[in-house]
Amino acid sequence: MTILSDARTRLIGRRPSRALRLVPFIAALIDLACIAVATVVATLGRERFDFFERPADVSDTISVVGPLIALVWLMTIFLLDGHQRAVFDVGTDEFRRVIDASLLTAGVVGVVCYLLKFDLSRGFFVLEFVIGLPLLLLGRAALRRSLHSARRRGALRHRVLVAGTPEHVDEIVGVLRREPWLGYEVVGCLTPARALAEETPLGVPVLGNTDDAATMAVTSGVDVVFFAGGSTSSANQMRRAIWELERHDVQILVAPSVTDISGDRVRIRPVGGLPLIHVEPPTWTDASRWGKRLFDLVGSACLILAFSPLLLLAAARVKLYDRGPVLFRQTRIGRDGREFGCFKFRTMVVDAEKLVADMQAELGQSALLFKVKDDPRITKPGAWLRRFSVDELPQLFNVFKGDMSLVGPRPQVAREVALYDSAMSRRLHVRPGMTGLWQVSGRNDLTAQEAIRLDLYYVDNWSMVQDLTILAKTIGAVFSSRGAY
Repeated sequence: MTILSDARTRLIGRRPSRALRLVPFIAALIDLACIAVATVVATLGRERFDFFERPADVSDTISVVGPLIALVWLMTIFLLDGHQRAVFDVGTDEFRRVIDASLLTAGVVGVVCYLLKFDLSRGFFVLEFVIGLPLLLLGRAALRRSLHSARRRGALRHRVLVAGTPEHVDEIVGVLRREPWLGYEVVGCLTPARALAEETPLGVPVLGNTDDAATMAVTSGVDVVFFAGGSTSSANQMRRAIWELERHDVQILVAPSVTDISGDRVRIRPVGGLPLIHVEPPTWTDASRWGKRLFDLVGSACLILAFSPLLLLAAARVKLYDRGPVLFRQTRIGRDGREFGCFKFRTMVVDAEKLVADMQAELGQSALLFKVKDDPRITKPGAWLRRFSVDELPQLFNVFKGDMSLVGPRPQVAREVALYDSAMSRRLHVRPGMTGLWQVSGRNDLTAQEAIRLDLYYVDNWSMVQDLTILAKTIGAVFSSRGAY
């Protein structure tokens, strides 16, 4: 076993946060409160509003049936694992289980009342579940938002041990550090006996060997163990490690060497006792179909009409400042490498393009995703236009023409595209967009590598729901001016 240094020894012995164990209990209380509110509102609605035939006093009946429905509803959520600790972290599984439990409860209540010939008010029944289900989902969403916020501040975190080769460990740790809202605090790693280094290239301390996963998990006080690539030499060794960890109530996660793949494209299908991970083909072909184009066409037309006063105001400010051109038309590279003229309000001095090469040489930056904070070429009205992304609004006409989409990777000029490697060329599989995944994830505050990774994730995992989410987040990013320059 690797000899632990004093610094690494201080990492072990601490126990995971006890508050994490209270999360399911808090979720149950929130569920109960939401169901109680739905019951009260449904009762008042049936008594005071004419939803069906006439208002009716149902308080006597509901005083008996209401608590029973609430109890059955809560028990159904519990039986469908809606209060399991694992569902509160990430993904849609939590919400799916709440929806399934609510529909099942409604079905059970309806069938029982029919079989027993119990005269339950139809108005109350409809209002109870029509109001209750959205309240439950909102309550769970608020709990998750609070949980993520607390984890970003360093609270309510899982203590994690990562087992695998140093290279695979660093891949997992890089993702966990990049997404602090997941709440995984890596306290160290376990590597094969042949790896003798005291820490990985990323600086993760090596606490021991992978053969001693269960012992080190207990000693270091972790509640989650990640098994990455190279963590075990055989399936039998993995199975034995899992059996030992189960006795200590340690959560086990197996991390395959596949990253930046959305959950919608991953299917786990056991074959002969072997869990095979099936990765569906990338969805960039779906982003080129008529549905997205129709959405872009209608959306851009509506936005042009809505923003027409702002377009006129911006044009007047640019023109009156230095009497130069209002629009800046630059040749950009679109889908499949085709060139098009990309429109923007001019935010820089007239000869700004001639100064690019000199600025790159002075700042030592690559032409790829070249951006400069406090760029001296930007005019006074241009700074305001950029701050709120008003300079991008003329690209709505590019979207209407079909050169661009409302959502997609940002279009780049030929000299930037010339620097693409084979992976980055995948950005050209879809139409470039006015906004994209990296714009709502930090805009210009991201590094070029992070922006490229997010663009490639978008291309490979496109969905219309993701487009709508990005558009909604764009509004917040624009008004906060986060990362805009």
